[in-house]
Amino acid sequence: MDVATPHGPARVEIDEAADPRLLLVLTHGSAGGVDAPDLLAVRDAVLAIGGTVARVVQPFRLRGARAPGSAVKQDEAWVSIVAGLRESRPGLPLVQGGRSNGARVACRTASAVGADAVIALAFPLHPPGRPERSRAGELRQAGTDVLVINGDRDPFGVPDAADAARLVVLAGEGHDLKRDPARVGEEVAEWLLELRLR
Repeated sequence: MDVATPHGPARVEIDEAADPRLLLVLTHGSAGGVDAPDLLAVRDAVLAIGGTVARVVQPFRLRGARAPGSAVKQDEAWVSIVAGLRESRPGLPLVQGGRSNGARVACRTASAVGADAVIALAFPLHPPGRPERSRAGELRQAGTDVLVINGDRDPFGVPDAADAARLVVLAGEGHDLKRDPARVGEEVAEWLLELRLR
C-alpha cells in the first residue's frame, strides 16, 4: 500500500503475524529495495517468531532517485510512516531497522518514534576508504538497544562493539550480506526473543 509522507508517497508491504508479539519496520539501503536477501531473511525469521513485519520503500526510491538526498527529509518521511503503522497496531512493541542507509535512518529516528529496539544491517560506519568520516554517533544516538550485523569484508567498515547492544560480525560477508542471509535472519530472531519485548 502507498502511504503519504511530507516528502512524497512511500510504499509499505506488510506481512501480518496471526498473534503478533511485535511490529518490525524495515527499510532498504540507498540503492537497493525491500527484496534484498537479508531483508527477506529477516522478515521470514521474525514472522516465524510471531512478529508482524512492514517493509518500507522510501519516497526517494519511489521517485526513482539514485541517492537518498537530505537526511532531514528522509527522517521526517520515516517518522511519518512509522507513526501511521503504530496507530493501526496500538500496544505492539516497535522495532525498526534497515540495511546500510536504512540502518542509519532507523538509528537517527529511534528516539523520535519511541522504538523499543533497532536492527542495523550492514551499518555503513564510514564511506569506503574514509575511516575519518565515522558515523558511529548515529548508532549512539539511537537511545535504545541496537543490534548491528556486519560482514568482516564490508568496505564501509565495522562498528565498534561498544556502540551497540550486540555486534555480530559475519566472516566472509561483504556489504550486501548475501552469502548466508538465513544466518542474518536467525541472529535477528534470536536477539528479539532475548529482549522479551512483550
